[in-house]
Amino acid sequence: MGRRLAVDRIRCDGYGMCAEVLPELIQLDDWGHPILRRGEIPGHLMPLARRAIDVCPVLALRIAESVESRRPTRHTGVAQRAGG
Repeated sequence: MGRRLAVDRIRCDGYGMCAEVLPELIQLDDWGHPILRRGEIPGHLMPLARRAIDVCPVLALRIAESVESRRPTRHTGVAQRAGG
């Protein structure tokens, strides 16, 4: 199951420490708030992703289930959903 970074934008105070630890996945906007790269966290970056979460002083980062891994594996057509 894939994992991605997620940020609580209300909680984030823009310290920017996460981007210092994980510049491969996190950039900062003009106010120091993180802009996260879309997609799953590559396995080799998972330790750094956990470190970026740990250094956040307001606990605004977390690892979440990837959107791609939550999608159903079987496509349901319109006719099937409509009962026909």
